[in-house]
Amino acid sequence: MAAAKGSNNERLISADSHVRVTADSVKERLPSKVAAMYQEAVAAQRAEELELKGGQEFSLDSFVDLEAPKDPGYWEPNARLAAMDRDGVEAEVLYSELSAFRQFHLVPDGWQDVARAFNDVLSEFTATDPKRLVVSYQVPIIDIDFAVAEVQRLAALGARSVHLPNYPTELGYPDYYDGRYDPLWSVLSETGISVSQHLGNKNSMYEIFRRDPTPQKGIFTSLPAMMLCENVAFWIMPGVLERFPGLKIVFVEPGIHWITMYLRTLDRQYSGKHYTFPGLKELPSTYFKRQMFLTFVGGDHASLAMRHDVGVENIMWSTDFPHPATTWPHSRQSVESVFEGVPADERELIVAGNAARIYGL
Repeated sequence: MAAAKGSNNERLISADSHVRVTADSVKERLPSKVAAMYQEAVAAQRAEELELKGGQEFSLDSFVDLEAPKDPGYWEPNARLAAMDRDGVEAEVLYSELSAFRQFHLVPDGWQDVARAFNDVLSEFTATDPKRLVVSYQVPIIDIDFAVAEVQRLAALGARSVHLPNYPTELGYPDYYDGRYDPLWSVLSETGISVSQHLGNKNSMYEIFRRDPTPQKGIFTSLPAMMLCENVAFWIMPGVLERFPGLKIVFVEPGIHWITMYLRTLDRQYSGKHYTFPGLKELPSTYFKRQMFLTFVGGDHASLAMRHDVGVENIMWSTDFPHPATTWPHSRQSVESVFEGVPADERELIVAGNAARIYGL
């Protein structure tokens, strides 16, 4: 099959971009008493993270993009649409830079108000153009009845994605195979809303952060994608995806180079004599290809080379605006370079079709 050449009319959908949400924008939507408790929670979460880092911080001067984070599209929706037009991108799936689910459980009274206020900030952003701005809402897992009600509320607002904590045990809750979550998986399956697991740091990894002698903590920052193997296994191997075949899990920003080896490992275990997985009826890779998806940043040539091992229908392209790896505002040029030699039908799925299917665009 001949390789595709793009055009200015080619549909591009970024499955991973970012929007700046501040604690102040959440606070202004809260009753004063709850706002004060939320402010204390924000300070406590920051102090906890600094302690985990051993008081150290990144040196960012050498790799922060000087243009993208300063563009008003980072925080203002109409400016964001203009920034997308400049980049030739039709739609974006947006993730908040503020990991509010690390703060919800630190608010002793009124965390429900905080969760709704946070999601309302995101809802107001996407309301400017819901066909082009798709936000991933953050739903607390403190109380599953509340989580279900919040998903239903967000579904009525047009939600297509929720962002859940990668490692619930860090927050004091069971892993996602636990039966307490079944009502949440049911409502997400029924509404068609996908679950996102965005690349992030695991608290236990901060021990490596403290030992990493490089200025930008390059050793530490090279590892989070590999840590997502844990997430893949905990969704598949205990049988969550077998029990909820309509559930969709999206791993955001990790690239795809790491997953092929790990799926082979899981398949060998399942097929071998020495391990039993009573929750499964098929190979682990079957569940992955049926219900799991990965995003990669546009300039990652190596990821595309492995597309058939992972599954062409399981991969989504992104600009990662406005992070240092972003292809903005030259994403069309990047696509032309990175997708050289990729057949037209495969290219269309990866740069737009898969995201359009998963997010109803």
